[in-house]
Amino acid sequence: MTTTLLVTGGAGFIGANFVHMLAELRPDWRIVNLDALTYAGNLENLEGPDGPAGKANYSFVHGDITKPEDVEKAFASAAGSTGAGTLAVVHFAAESHVDRSILGGLPFVNTNVVGTQVLLDAARRHHVARFVHVSTDEVYGSLGPTGLFTEETPLAPNSPYSASKTGSDLLVRAACHTHGFPGLITRCSNNYGPYQFPEKFLPLMIANASEQKPIPVYGDGQQVRDWLYVRDHCEALLAVLEKGVAGEVYNIGGNNELTNLQLVRAVLKELGQPESLITYVKDRPGHDRRYAIDASKIRRELGWAPRFTFAEALPLTIRWYRAHQAWLGRVRSGAYREYYARQYGGR
Repeated sequence: MTTTLLVTGGAGFIGANFVHMLAELRPDWRIVNLDALTYAGNLENLEGPDGPAGKANYSFVHGDITKPEDVEKAFASAAGSTGAGTLAVVHFAAESHVDRSILGGLPFVNTNVVGTQVLLDAARRHHVARFVHVSTDEVYGSLGPTGLFTEETPLAPNSPYSASKTGSDLLVRAACHTHGFPGLITRCSNNYGPYQFPEKFLPLMIANASEQKPIPVYGDGQQVRDWLYVRDHCEALLAVLEKGVAGEVYNIGGNNELTNLQLVRAVLKELGQPESLITYVKDRPGHDRRYAIDASKIRRELGWAPRFTFAEALPLTIRWYRAHQAWLGRVRSGAYREYYARQYGGR
């Protein structure tokens, strides 16, 4: 039976990695990629000799998830290719950068909340078999020095970004409860790896350190995050899509707790650059102190566990960015440079 998968946001960081993985592991699936190609969406992410772009079972629909007509166009494309097969959705598309949400929250509410509801309505009309909603551990708020987020941790978002993702999570939950909708929610820790837009912390550090430019570190640099290699995250999502129980939430973590400062120092050491490049800047408003994920449920119920240690995946990530300088240069032009100057300039 043919599986057709509608992927929203498949030209972004995690979405592109997921589509690449499907091309490798599920080459018989049909993939429809719906992406608005905002500043962080880049079709170049899907090209290359092993990329899905250009393959017969892959198609791209340029559209905005907040616009019902665009979403319907994508679903029509997906439904038309299923034949007697199944239709499923993996929903990545989102405004995702906390700093940008602090500058203005409305785009986050529009894309993450309204866009998710538009997708849910269309998915119900088209009787999808599965709908995996990709969320974040930030919906849980901030932890103290001990403890872990579980799937039962109360939702307590502290930024406009995380509040908008909480809203989208609850809409998926409501669809499951009210309509018997086959939705599943995943909440992951901080991802790193290829194709990440360079305003995010790790690629920003790699790019600046490679050019011996200052590396901005918020506050005292002691904020703790659990770092998850993007390939591990994508494999977890595939496990949820194929084996997860509808209506359930699955936390996905890498079991790699590091302070921001520890991460910066690890990058500098890997690149052979001095710690004098570290530049402390004014802390982000409302900056959560610590996130940490308990991923025992997905390990126990679906058999997933991360395959990559941080010691293995960080060098792989750094080598990827250094080998793709032309890609990085193109991505860092235009909107990125304007944003970077506004966010960090004059400090």
